[in-house]
Order: sequence, then C-alpha cells, then structure tokens
Amino acid sequence: VQLQASGGGLVQAGGSLRLSCAASGRTFSSYNMGWFRQAPGKEREFVASIRHSGGNTYYADSVKGRFTISRDNAKNTVYLHMNSLKPEDTAVYYCAAGSYYGPLTPGSMDYWGKGTLVTVSS
Repeated sequence: VQLQASGGGLVQAGGSLRLSCAASGRTFSSYNMGWFRQAPGKEREFVASIRHSGGNTYYADSVKGRFTISRDNAKNTVYLHMNSLKPEDTAVYYCAAGSYYGPLTPGSMDYWGKGTLVTVSS
C-alpha cells in the first residue's frame, strides 16, 4: 500500500489542523493505521493509531484529549484531527500502515508515507 500524508502547515498555538493520509490499493481496510511524528533532533514517536475497522483507537499521553484519529475506509483515508496545538507539537507527521495495533513503535509498521510538516508558533 502507498501512503500520502497532507494537511500540514503553520498554525498558532491553540489552533487546529486536520491531517489526511490517502492510501492506494484495495487492501487499506485490512490495515491498522498509525500516525507518528518526528521533531528536529528527536526520534520518531508514536502519536495515535486506529484498528482496521475503526473500532479502537490509541493515543500517546502527550496528545490524549487534543488529537483524534479517524478513518474512512470507503475513501481509503485516515485522518488526524489536532486541536489545542502547542509549540511542542511541531514536527514532521507521518502516517503508517501495519498489522499491529495499540501503542505502536515505528519498527512495527510495514508501510510509510512521506511526512507533512506541522509548525506551531507561540
């Protein structure tokens, strides 16, 4: 499966953004999906994940209550709704697909899209 993330940009602290990740291929609905982010000089970290059916979601503690992951299997797209953004949310955000679910590690994912940059100004 090929993935393409979009929706990043510059936003002020407290603002909102919605990231999208469009997938190609007919097997999108069989994959669990995750969002990760990587800030300059830091390792890539888990942000949120959603099971293939959309029935279960998981979040990093740092974004819980502010971010929401969702998916539309009919559109082969997964979303990350980000509210109450903070400067520390600044990073390149990546979507990924894999077989595992729950709090994920980058090594557990099978496919990656190119990232989209989110910059939150104070």
